[in-house]
Amino acid sequence: MGSSLAHLLSPGSIGRMALANRIVVTAMGVSLSEADGTCGDRLIAYHSEQAKGGAALIITGVTGVAWPVGAVQPNQTALSDDRFLPGLRRLTDAVHAHGTKIAAQLHHGGLVAGYSAQDGHPLWAPSIPDPVTGDFGDYFLPEEMAAFAGAVMPTVKVLDKNDIAAAVRQFGEAAARAKAAGFDAIEIHSGHGYLLSSFISPKTNKRTDEYGGPLENRIRFLIEVIAAIRAAVGADFPVWCKLDSREIGKVGGIVIEDAIRAARMVESAGVDAITVTAYHDVGQAKLHSGSNIPHEPNFNLSYAAQIKAAVNIPIIASGRVEPEVADARIREGAFDFLAMGRKLLADPHLPRKLAEGQSDDVRPCIYCYTCVSTAYLREPTRCAVNPRTGFEFAAPAQSQGAERKRVVVIGGGPGGMESARRLDAGGHQVVLLEKSDRLGGTLRFASLAYAANERLLDWLRRQIEKSGVDVRLGTTASPELLRSLQPDVVVVATGAVRGMPAIPGNDLPHVFSGDDMRRMMLGETSSELVRKTGVMTRLATKLGAATGVTANLDFVRKATHQWMPLGKRVVIIGGELVGLELAEFLSERGRAVTVVDETQRFGKGLMVVRRMRLLAELKEHGVALHTGATDIRIDQDAVHFASPSGAAHAIPADHVIVAKGASGDLALADQLKAEGFAVHAIGDATGVSYIEGAIRDAAQTADAINAATSGDFAKHA
Repeated sequence: MGSSLAHLLSPGSIGRMALANRIVVTAMGVSLSEADGTCGDRLIAYHSEQAKGGAALIITGVTGVAWPVGAVQPNQTALSDDRFLPGLRRLTDAVHAHGTKIAAQLHHGGLVAGYSAQDGHPLWAPSIPDPVTGDFGDYFLPEEMAAFAGAVMPTVKVLDKNDIAAAVRQFGEAAARAKAAGFDAIEIHSGHGYLLSSFISPKTNKRTDEYGGPLENRIRFLIEVIAAIRAAVGADFPVWCKLDSREIGKVGGIVIEDAIRAARMVESAGVDAITVTAYHDVGQAKLHSGSNIPHEPNFNLSYAAQIKAAVNIPIIASGRVEPEVADARIREGAFDFLAMGRKLLADPHLPRKLAEGQSDDVRPCIYCYTCVSTAYLREPTRCAVNPRTGFEFAAPAQSQGAERKRVVVIGGGPGGMESARRLDAGGHQVVLLEKSDRLGGTLRFASLAYAANERLLDWLRRQIEKSGVDVRLGTTASPELLRSLQPDVVVVATGAVRGMPAIPGNDLPHVFSGDDMRRMMLGETSSELVRKTGVMTRLATKLGAATGVTANLDFVRKATHQWMPLGKRVVIIGGELVGLELAEFLSERGRAVTVVDETQRFGKGLMVVRRMRLLAELKEHGVALHTGATDIRIDQDAVHFASPSGAAHAIPADHVIVAKGASGDLALADQLKAEGFAVHAIGDATGVSYIEGAIRDAAQTADAINAATSGDFAKHA
């Protein structure tokens, strides 16, 4: 054990449940059970991988006590009937086989159960809620909103006392089933606007009976649930609840003072721990990554510490916390356990790797919100950087007896590096060809605009350095070179081609393409850049490349706050991922930025929760966003276009960046096939699919090649 993480990796306990370390897989709604609510092979394989990875405790997400009533997503795990016990017993047995404990999170969606409303079930509530207002719906693409909202307008059922008593019984009966199924503990979900939380919140609870009014009345429902669960499982069985520390942006909602009092009340009612979380006004789009799943690191820790100081039971904290920070806070007594979500989706073996001192091998989360956004799209969870997440059940077994292959991978971007390292781990002899002088491809520029991407870039480079891959930089692939290498298989990962769209004025010297910007920021050059830039810019670019400073992305990010070869007024034509992240990058560096595009909704290529945050922040920073533009043209001083109403606009521009026009490029792949090579094309070469597409294609291609690999030399990929 590394002493630097001695506290995070030390044993702990909740009630009478002993835990090997302080790392918990937080409860997440992952939609990996079967359509009928049963636990099947897919969810079992998903949690088994986490157990293998060394987490001390797994908390299953949103296990429905009244399913299908109260369901918030498809393929949600149910615990509302004895028929669900066999599958759940298989799950707990599989997790226990790896020495990990598992808790069932008991859940009723209440007002948030819009998914169950599609089957005609009303939303259970303490009282009729206020209408949802805000910009939440503005950032969905049309097909996404159709998936999220469904076709049925929900109705609300205001619970009477008999309904409350029935729900209390459902929680108690589900707890008894959880214990019978072999779960080690129970978490009661009383946060996030779900049924119990909606009673606790003064914003949603307007009742005047003994379940409304002061906090001791609003929390009565939860206290009764705790009592029913205790009666069902006994005094020694670990039980805790999840509480909102505050409801962010919700005027009249839960505040930290309420949460501290609630924590003391549930402690007195007999819970063994408290998971501290947060909720938000769901109408405000940006807040969907600003409460329980925060974009800001350590966002909830100070609130967990305040609750910890008020009670004498363990506190489980969460919210974008790095292991080193968690270790320090546990040492200080701010909380007792760290619940991780996104990090363990990116690498379920994070706990084991930390314990073995292999932190550099932990595959990083890049906070792209792919995993979170799947819940809004009613899809099973997945991860942009770990294509196995959610698909563990389908991981291919290594076949026996085949010969080792010689594989040439062309292109050193994320897809090329990922396929090369996986093929090397599969026992193949791999040569990686990259025409530039360093690995990374367009991920280097993406890391400039969104710094979290650099974590993946660095990890992929480290994995290649540790591997047996023969990396050849500054090498252009050609049929002649490949014939000399005599590969059995060629993987083409050369990325997209970025043509300049046919926009009038696109050849003016102050108009840059996305490739022009990438080359300029990273110290590269081209004939187009020579034509469009001045002597000082070209000199700075050459000097940066010669000294290597432009290879240091953190240096470039900092230096560009002081100087950039762009005027103060920049118009970006292109409202998809690249254009919007570039707009954020430039606005943070003092540029007055306008984004213009023909599309009616900006943000394609960004997952919906990331899109909500980025577009909201662009507006906060004063970036002008013009959707539905027509007749776009560029002249010496401005970008001209017509708005959807037909009104003419002329936006003054010192520089114009055209951040669109990318498309797949199979020219090299087709040429090599015609020359007789066995070729797999992956990533943006087949069509723009960004980081997730590149990584997923790389894994699938490596699996296909590995399918004939001998298990004698195959290693874990």
